[in-house]
Amino acid sequence: MAGAGMATLSSWVPRRRWGREAVFLGFYRGLSALLARKSERTPRWVPACRPKSSVSFLSRPDLPNLAYKKLKGKSPGIIFIPGYISNMNGTKALAIEEFCKSLGHAYIRFDYSGVGNSDGNLQECTVGKWRKDVLSIIDDLAEGPQILVGSSLGGWLMLHAAIARPQKVVALIGIATAVDGLVIQFNQLPVEVKKEIEVKGVWSMPSKYSEKGVYDIQYSFIKEAEHHCLLHSPIPVNCPIRLLHGMKDDIVPWHTSIQVADRVVSKDVDVILRKNSDHRMKEKSDIQLLVYTIDDLIDKLSTVVN
Repeated sequence: MAGAGMATLSSWVPRRRWGREAVFLGFYRGLSALLARKSERTPRWVPACRPKSSVSFLSRPDLPNLAYKKLKGKSPGIIFIPGYISNMNGTKALAIEEFCKSLGHAYIRFDYSGVGNSDGNLQECTVGKWRKDVLSIIDDLAEGPQILVGSSLGGWLMLHAAIARPQKVVALIGIATAVDGLVIQFNQLPVEVKKEIEVKGVWSMPSKYSEKGVYDIQYSFIKEAEHHCLLHSPIPVNCPIRLLHGMKDDIVPWHTSIQVADRVVSKDVDVILRKNSDHRMKEKSDIQLLVYTIDDLIDKLSTVVN
């Protein structure tokens, strides 16, 4: 696959420190070195639950105020971009925060407009508006170079942010990256079902992650999202990219990460497949892989700077 710096699928390689097997696509030399480091630098497990702290708000003229929590520290900073209707208090967001505290690096997590503690009406939200949310966080809160960590739909938005802010976004980590995901799922529906959704104005998309068993997605949301699709052409992102994906993901096929790796113009791209992980990738071994990947990129970027 051109431009992705990828090799053929390697053999299954057991990683004891992660507790399960992982498949590596690409020349992931940095991770091999990382695994040889002393274990005390990276916590074996970071707690997902911790006492609540006060929430800050980013005021924006003519736009909903965004709830966020910011940890001051060294560069590069880390920004976590959550998935669809997910808030900043999820397992991955909190685990990354504890990890950044342990290394003394800056970190920001936030809620999209219409989600969690942020202002706004969810029914009026779009991919384009959430893209603006991410850019507001980068422009108004983040200081210096940033590593973006995007989960599911957040992985789609992190690519848009990297395109829009190439001087500030220095690396990307996608978790079950759902680039074009909702649009692709909608387009795979039978014609008669799509027509019915268009008439009703709402798509009740089945999901085991929703308490109701479905996500009610506005038809207008899908049509607006079509304007932000990326997989139809080369994606102009040149920074290092790491894409983590579970092979048991029944929401976003792991092949999507392969497509993203093929489409981005960056040559520093690695895809890591977790054989037994699902869409959320929130098990202990998944979180360990995530923080090791962040640590590896921090070291890589520090080496480049120095």
